[in-house]
Amino acid sequence: MAIIRPFRALRPVREKAEQVSCVPYDVINPTELHALIENNPLSFLRVTRAEAELDAAAETEESLALARQNLQKLIDEKVFVQDAEAALYVYRLSDGAQAQTGVVACCSLDEYEKGFIKKHEKTREDKVQDRTEHILALRAQTGLIFFTFRGSRAISRLIAETVKAEPLYDFGCPQQISNTIWKVPESVTNDFIDAFAEVPTLYVADGHHRLEAAARARCILQAENPNHTGAEDYNFVMAGIFPAEDLQILPYNRVVRDLNGLDEEEFLARLRENFVVVDAEKTTPENRNEFCMYLNGKWRKLIFSLAFVRAPDPVDALDVSILQNYILKTVLGIEDIRTDKRVDFVGGIRGSAELERLVDTGEFKIAFSLFPTTVEDLFLVSDRDEIMPPKSTWFEPKLRDGLLIHLI
Repeated sequence: MAIIRPFRALRPVREKAEQVSCVPYDVINPTELHALIENNPLSFLRVTRAEAELDAAAETEESLALARQNLQKLIDEKVFVQDAEAALYVYRLSDGAQAQTGVVACCSLDEYEKGFIKKHEKTREDKVQDRTEHILALRAQTGLIFFTFRGSRAISRLIAETVKAEPLYDFGCPQQISNTIWKVPESVTNDFIDAFAEVPTLYVADGHHRLEAAARARCILQAENPNHTGAEDYNFVMAGIFPAEDLQILPYNRVVRDLNGLDEEEFLARLRENFVVVDAEKTTPENRNEFCMYLNGKWRKLIFSLAFVRAPDPVDALDVSILQNYILKTVLGIEDIRTDKRVDFVGGIRGSAELERLVDTGEFKIAFSLFPTTVEDLFLVSDRDEIMPPKSTWFEPKLRDGLLIHLI
C-alpha cells in the first residue's frame, strides 16, 4: 500500500510564486545558475544552490548558513507563508499538448526502506551527503521528489474533482510550461489517503538522491530524539506522485570527448561488428535498438544487429545499456560513465542541435542520440529490484522547486 499524509506546506504568496519557483537544483549548469540568481533576487535557487553566491573556495558550512539565511529572509519578508492546517495538493504541468497531473503529499520513509517505494538508479555518496546536509541545516525538504504509479480510477476521479476549483497558483515558466496547483479540500483528504492505500507500489521517477538523503536525515534525527514515535515529520518525505499514463520520457543523450585513439575509419569498422551503419538525415532514432550518431559534421544511423541467443535481461535490453556495452565500453574504453570525465550527458529537451553544437565547437568529438526509455521499462526493471544505467531517463516537464516546502 502507498501511505500518504497531508502536511503544512511552507509556500510563496500567490503574487510571488512565479518569481520564486525554479528548476530542480541538479539540472542547471553554473553559467545558467549565476544568470538566474543575478536577474531574480527571489529565485529559490538562492536556497537550493546558495553556493552560487559565494566564492568558489567557500566551505560547505558557509554555503549552508547562507541557504538558511536566504530561506529565513523569504519568510521574514512575507514572501513565504505556512499553511495553518495540513493538506494535500494537486499539481499540474502542461505545455498545451501534453499535461501531467498528480498529487503532492508526504510519503512514508518506512515504506521506502521496506521496498514498497521502488528505485531504478544507484546513488552517488557525494550527492546524497550534499542533500542530507542541506535537509539537516534547513530542517526542510525543499524540492519535490518525483514518484509515479500505475493508474487508479479512484485517484483520477478525485483529481478531476479537485481541479474544478480555483487554484492556488497558475503561471507559466520557460519552455512554455504552465504550472497550476490546487489545495485539496479537507473534506476529501481522507478519500485521497484511502485511494492511495489501494496502490501497491510507488516508483521513483526522479529524485533518487533527495529520497536517499531524506532517509539518511531521518536516521540522524531519530537517533537524536529519545522520544521518537515514528509520527514525526522527518519520517516522511514530500513528493509529487503522478500516474504513469500522464508521463513523458525524453532520451538522455551522450557526448564523448575522443575516439579512444582510433581514427574515424577504424572507429566505424569497430562499430560495424555489432551495428549496421548508414548515412542519415534524421537526428533522432525512430525505433528501439537504433541510434543516431554525429561525427565530423555528419549524422549516421546505427542499427543494433547482434542476435541474442536468449531474451536479454530487462536492463541489458535497454538502449542505454546497448550503447554502453557495445560502444562506450568496448570501443571507446569508457568503463564507468559515472566517473569517466570523457563522457557527458545531454537531456533530450535540449534537442539534437545541442549535440551538434557541442561537437562542432570541438569540446566533444562524437554525440549519440537515443530512443527514449519507456515508463514500462522503468516498471519492469524496478519490479525486479534491478538498476538501470545512470542517466537512463529524462522526464519532462520538470517539477518546480520552491512552490511547496516540507518543514521538519
